[in-house]
Amino acid sequence: MIRGIKKDEVSRGYILGAPGAIKPFSSFNAKVYILTKKEGGRHKGFATNYKPQFFFRTMNVTGSIDLLGVGFAMPGDSLNISVLLVNKVPLSVGLRFVMREGNLTIGAGVITELN
Repeated sequence: MIRGIKKDEVSRGYILGAPGAIKPFSSFNAKVYILTKKEGGRHKGFATNYKPQFFFRTMNVTGSIDLLGVGFAMPGDSLNISVLLVNKVPLSVGLRFVMREGNLTIGAGVITELN
């Protein structure tokens, strides 16, 4: 609801800020917890290059996961990952996010480092 902005000029998740005030990033490192089946998550694990949806604030974007130092992530694991997003988005250290696959929330985490 901003005067002079048309609906086709913005989409869900856009942030309004002064020029240069917000820096977009496409990769970050994070600490995540993978939900178990009892908690509503997956019942199978996943490996590097798994591509879930990441939800930040009100925006969702697809990203590719690189498991740092681990070959396979199982439900119930707490681990460090590196993520490469499809689009650049405004992020900050300490920002919490949720990972989803279809209608399942598969994990939650917090950004520890921006690349």
